[in-house]
Amino acid sequence: MKPVFQLKPNTLAYEMMPLVKPTGFREYDARWLFEKEINLKGIQALGEGLGTLIHELGVRPEIVTGHDFRGYSASIKMALITGLMSAGIKVHNIGLAMSPMAYFAQFDLDVPCVAMVTASHNDNGWTGVKMGAHRPLTFGPEEMGRLRDIVLEGESNLRDGGAYQYHPDLAERYSADLTDRPKLKRPIRAVVACGNGTAGAFAPQILERLGVEVIPLDCELDHTFPNYNPNPEDMKMLHAIRDKVLETGAEVGLGFDGDGDRCGVVDNEGEEIFADKVGVMLARDISALHPNCQFVVDVKSTGLYHRDPVLKANGAKTDYYKTGHSYIKRRVKELEALAGFEKSGHYFFNAPIGRGYDDGLVSAIAVLDMLDRNPDKTMSDLRQDLPKTWGSPTMAAKCADEVKYDVVDRVTARFERMHDAGEQVGGHRIASLTTVNGVRVVCEDGTWGLVRASSNKPELVVVVESPVSEQRLHDMFRALDAILHENAEVGGYNQVLKGMSNSG
Repeated sequence: MKPVFQLKPNTLAYEMMPLVKPTGFREYDARWLFEKEINLKGIQALGEGLGTLIHELGVRPEIVTGHDFRGYSASIKMALITGLMSAGIKVHNIGLAMSPMAYFAQFDLDVPCVAMVTASHNDNGWTGVKMGAHRPLTFGPEEMGRLRDIVLEGESNLRDGGAYQYHPDLAERYSADLTDRPKLKRPIRAVVACGNGTAGAFAPQILERLGVEVIPLDCELDHTFPNYNPNPEDMKMLHAIRDKVLETGAEVGLGFDGDGDRCGVVDNEGEEIFADKVGVMLARDISALHPNCQFVVDVKSTGLYHRDPVLKANGAKTDYYKTGHSYIKRRVKELEALAGFEKSGHYFFNAPIGRGYDDGLVSAIAVLDMLDRNPDKTMSDLRQDLPKTWGSPTMAAKCADEVKYDVVDRVTARFERMHDAGEQVGGHRIASLTTVNGVRVVCEDGTWGLVRASSNKPELVVVVESPVSEQRLHDMFRALDAILHENAEVGGYNQVLKGMSNSG
């Protein structure tokens, strides 16, 4: 049965027909407003389509599924399971879980596929599914496009062979996996903030088992999210962590997002450290143990990965790649990199640290190990050891989904012509262009700016950074903005660029 794109709730048709809004299929996962953009019949149709795609891919038809802590997630998961079983898939249900627990279960249970029901850090009302068929990878645009076509065209192939198994002990097995190692040499005091999201059920206990002196903050599960959305990029959450760190004298603050695959960091002085800078700190620490190692970062990340003298001395190499957890994860696997760092806070550690998927607890433990290996330095000391830069947050200019990629193509072509002609941007010549994901313009003094299309919103993403001065940061932004707004389709920003600190 083909889904419909609009249905009125509280009607017979809404109960009988699958509702699936096409825009819910994103580049590397799926997100919908539950009941407005997708209903339970639509979720069932998604499960049937995913099961059909798994058979198409020739993968063993078994899948792990879990759900995050929202009032409707369990019912959504059961509708998804119904669809998967109807398509001949054996389902391994791990219950309430963080996304990395589902990824872990793929390895622990030897199951090839995953479908994690979560809206991550999105507001209440949202739901979604993170999917994959080749561990530790999750779907990219090709798989998501084929899944969309199967579901929207009603091409699902139902068959016998579906089965179901519940694994009640998966959470303990995940916890044991992370804590089967020596404890920290000293009891590091850490604020552990979970925003009342799913991580609150697991993160504090796991970190305590490693010897951390946990100071819990909003770790009680409450799917109304009464304080703030569990999003470690959200300043409201970061400020709450900062206040708790300063109040308690903690050595570090660790903040987890709604499904536990990201971790934000606040230092002992209450300074919120952007995730790409935390990545540089971790890269320094890890490359000292593993010289000449390879890293991957997304194009929104700081230029320090190429310029930092410590990374150079350790022989570390860094590849800048497309933004998006699915893309970075794939690139890390392709290059056999030791780790991948994304500005949003998704970190991917390969052996011996992790298994290649994004896990906020593995990231937090890496930060704690870094502190443990540097007993004479605070988190603030490690931050201030980095070369000074001035960086912006991730800004976004409004631009319709239908035209945003065309606008980026035009802006890219404009910068390519300027580069070939030896023209200047913000008073300096262009040294290089990276066009793997939008266009990243790097000037001769190391100041750079990025324009790319948002993967899941009608926006153009803009980031700028300068290793020279705050003035150069603003020069680059004004030059980038002027070229961007040569295109009439580009609107205003979600926030205005102001003075940026060294931690940015």
